[in-house]
Amino acid sequence: MKSNKSFDLIQKILITGGAGFIGSHVVRYFVTRYPETLIVNLDKLTYAGNLENLTDIEAADNYRFVRGDINDQAFINRLFSEHHFNGVIHLAAESHVDRSILNPMSFIETNIIGTVNLLNACRVAWGKDAANHLFYQISTDEVYGSLGAEGYFTEETPYDPQSPYSASKAGADHFVRAYGNTYNLPYVISNCSNNYGPNQFPEKLIPLIIRNITRNKPLPVYGKGENIRDWLYVEDHAAAIDTVFHHAKPGSTYNIGGNNEWKNIDLVRKICDLTDDLLDRKPGTAQKLITFVKDRAGHDLRYAIDASKISNELGWKPATTFESGLRKTIRWYLANTEWLKHVLSGEYERYYEQQYSGRES
Repeated sequence: MKSNKSFDLIQKILITGGAGFIGSHVVRYFVTRYPETLIVNLDKLTYAGNLENLTDIEAADNYRFVRGDINDQAFINRLFSEHHFNGVIHLAAESHVDRSILNPMSFIETNIIGTVNLLNACRVAWGKDAANHLFYQISTDEVYGSLGAEGYFTEETPYDPQSPYSASKAGADHFVRAYGNTYNLPYVISNCSNNYGPNQFPEKLIPLIIRNITRNKPLPVYGKGENIRDWLYVEDHAAAIDTVFHHAKPGSTYNIGGNNEWKNIDLVRKICDLTDDLLDRKPGTAQKLITFVKDRAGHDLRYAIDASKISNELGWKPATTFESGLRKTIRWYLANTEWLKHVLSGEYERYYEQQYSGRES
């Protein structure tokens, strides 16, 4: 259970979307690395927000969870008034492209309006002392559009979003920069490639494929599987976010990638082979489940990140090889079937009611 200890910590950081996949890893990283910093995790707990992702650190003295909606400006203002945050790391977002095609308005509301609500709260709370604070916008490489067979996204690549999701993230990025230019609000932005690792909601490619393999279900691959993505282990991303937050110059943008491009079909085959190995199955068993399905509308061909700027200026590089990261990820899903069961059934929502209902602070 959470400690009721109250003390005035040196620094107070708001992390939005901290119960989600990437957010939970970032929260854990900051809570454990900075015990004298109060980390406030704000999450609405939609389908992708799961407090079971954070049971190992929920009792830490420097951790608080607050359930709330970034679309509620009055609520956000009260939260800032209560906690006097020094910084914001903004991860709360609708993030699944397929969902954005079906319901673009929810992406506009959360990803654009929600971001502007946070920016407005920062302006009011920080005032003329804003120079001692920082708003960190976590964005995506999808804002850049699609690459051909050659080339890489750099921090100077023009925005060219191709889906409602990427358009909403691009809009949010533009508002962050506009508030920096218009109101002198200190900010940094990072654009990351595809993350993978433990705790990812199973609608995403890697956990979906792992789960379907274990159930001997078809493994859906869009089109011919020729689409290419750069993959970044989520714990490496958390370390990169820490580096940017504490060392980047305000007004900077950094691309964060894994230097790890894979065609979707090759990635699926790799997951098949590793999962067969870990389950002691005959090689090739899982690959027989691969099923090609109609391609997604507006499906970008290739994303590839040039992460040399963050490497050269801030000294960050991914520490996890893809082979080891993928093995750790598969092992985690195989060992955490109860977590997966709770996510898919909605049981994870009960955890909030049992642990936090009426106790947020």
